[in-house]
Amino acid sequence: MTDNNKAKLWGGRFSEKTDEFVEAFTASVDFDQRMYRQDIQGSLAHASMLASVGVLGSEDHEAIVKGLTEIQHEIEAGTFSWSVGLEDVHMNIEARLTEKIGDAGKRLHTGRSRNDQVATDIRLYIREACADLERELDRLLTSYLNLAEKHVDTIMPGFTHLQTAQPVTFGHHVMAWFEMALRDRGRLRDTVRRLNMSPLGSAALAGTSYPIDRQMTADLLGFDAVCENSLDAVSDRDFAIEFCAFASTTMMHLSRISEELVLWSSAQFDFIELPDRYCTGSSIMPQKKNPDVAELVRGKSGRAYGNLMNLLVLMKGQPLTYNKDNQEDKEPLFDSVDTVAGCLRAFADMIPAIEAKPDNMLEAASKGFATATDLADYLVVKGLAFRDAHEVVGKAVRFGVEQERDLSDLTLQELQNFSPKIENDVFEVLTLRGSVASRNHIGGTAPAQVKAAIERARARMLES
Repeated sequence: MTDNNKAKLWGGRFSEKTDEFVEAFTASVDFDQRMYRQDIQGSLAHASMLASVGVLGSEDHEAIVKGLTEIQHEIEAGTFSWSVGLEDVHMNIEARLTEKIGDAGKRLHTGRSRNDQVATDIRLYIREACADLERELDRLLTSYLNLAEKHVDTIMPGFTHLQTAQPVTFGHHVMAWFEMALRDRGRLRDTVRRLNMSPLGSAALAGTSYPIDRQMTADLLGFDAVCENSLDAVSDRDFAIEFCAFASTTMMHLSRISEELVLWSSAQFDFIELPDRYCTGSSIMPQKKNPDVAELVRGKSGRAYGNLMNLLVLMKGQPLTYNKDNQEDKEPLFDSVDTVAGCLRAFADMIPAIEAKPDNMLEAASKGFATATDLADYLVVKGLAFRDAHEVVGKAVRFGVEQERDLSDLTLQELQNFSPKIENDVFEVLTLRGSVASRNHIGGTAPAQVKAAIERARARMLES
């Protein structure tokens, strides 16, 4: 056997040197080394369990704990030497441990395989990432609530098909963003609930003949329970797919909001002012203020979608149990973690700094016949069937378009030409504030309801 394969912890079976290109092609250490803390954490738990059941001596256990602790310090100090020849983070750490403490390091892998080791590490990594992401989501949720609270009375046009539909308040609109993000947090928590199961002890695929205590390692690592089936435990990546689905949905929501921020900050809308620190200029046009952060978040949604599809396609053709294909699960997963983390942070920082322009919003809401539905409802109250009222108002709107005047600008006589049921009190419902205030029910845009929704939302945020 060549020296090349002697260095490999699985090299006993092989008599030929690994091709240099294949060695680099199959290695994952360049990207999976970010899981070093989780790998060491899992190894410490495994070693404690082996010592507890009598498979590992106390001296060896102490040496392993000391060695792994020193290795973590080396990695964090930047003095650890990563080797492509040792393939991955797991083999690099184990080889260094054996180098430091001798044969005791070789005993660490007793009753364990890289298959259950990597499955454990990934779950620990995502669980930690989810905790960080939930903190960012909470910051963003709070930012939405604070912005909505400032604008419960600020009137703006509500849109369907990007056409003026009915007046709403800006606070009500921002609370729609809140609902999106709160659902995202729920999806994140669901992901953690299903991933928080320990595969450790499943070994390569069939379990191990050593008298291990899987519940002990699960408890040490903070898992809720152990994976019930060893075959499924080492080959399952549903939890990674679920995480990427959460990331994709969250990014979809951020992208939709980004589109609104881009539109609203344009000269054509001029509803909001984005802070300079979240925008950039043009290399040739000195007047430009480009909403680059919002645009980039909108663009990054495509990365998240691609990562989800990557994992779905990766898994769809794999028979049980573990296959080398699964090495390809980490890069899209890590990219989704990084992408959604960066975008949530950017939004949580940017949203509080948005400056609304209430006068411009109000002026825009006064155009486009935003109170047409209110006029139809008024006629229904006066005894007209809704479909007939709809037709009457449609004719009034057409007249207003021809005259370039809003419904509220028409005289009583002009309105009565379309229906004799219209009386002086009609102008109360044709005002924007009257229209908004009339939607006074749970989920409606009336300022009183928006205030109540914000109060309920703050309580809902605290729910576990």
